[in-house]
Amino acid sequence: MVAGSALNGGTHTMPDTPSTIPYGPLMHEAVCGVIRTVLDGVAKDGLPGEHHFFITFDTTHEDVELADWLRDRYPEEMMIVIQHWYDDLQVDQNGFAITLNFGDAPERIGIPFDAILTFVDPSVEFGWRFERTTDTGPEGDPDPDDGTTAPDTDADTSDDETPHDAEVVSLDTFRRNS
Repeated sequence: MVAGSALNGGTHTMPDTPSTIPYGPLMHEAVCGVIRTVLDGVAKDGLPGEHHFFITFDTTHEDVELADWLRDRYPEEMMIVIQHWYDDLQVDQNGFAITLNFGDAPERIGIPFDAILTFVDPSVEFGWRFERTTDTGPEGDPDPDDGTTAPDTDADTSDDETPHDAEVVSLDTFRRNS
C-alpha cells in the first residue's frame, strides 16, 4: 500500500523507519553474498583456471577461529592466499573454515564473513575492501576507522605436491607486486 493513498485516508509514516537508507551495510551484505557464492563453488568444484584469492581478515573478531600461535603472530589482521594447497574448505551462511599449510604444519582456520577486510582475486583483477567500523554516527551510519595493513611475515609454505597451496603474505608485499 502506498503511503498517502486514498485507501488509507491520508499520509502515513512508519514510526521506526530510519531517516536514511543504510547503503554501507547493504553493500557489505551483498559483497559477502558474492564471496560466499564464490567460496561455495570452490569448496564443491575446486579453483577454476588461474583463480586464487588473497583474503585479509580481522584476527580480533570474536568469532575468528585461529591457532594461538597464529593469533600471537598476527594480533590484528592476517592475509591468507588460497591457491595451490588447501584442504576441507567448508562454507556456511556466516563464514568459512579451511585448513591451510603453514611451514608443513596444517592449521584449521574459521573466518566469519564479517571479519573479512579484503578479498582479492588477482587473476581477474577483482577486489573488494571493507571499511572497518568502530562506532556509528548520528544517523546510524558507520564512521570508517583508519585502516591498517597486514603484518609482514616470513612464514614458510610447503612445496608439497598436493594440488592446493596457501600462504600468509604482507598486504604491502601484494601492493608492490601489482
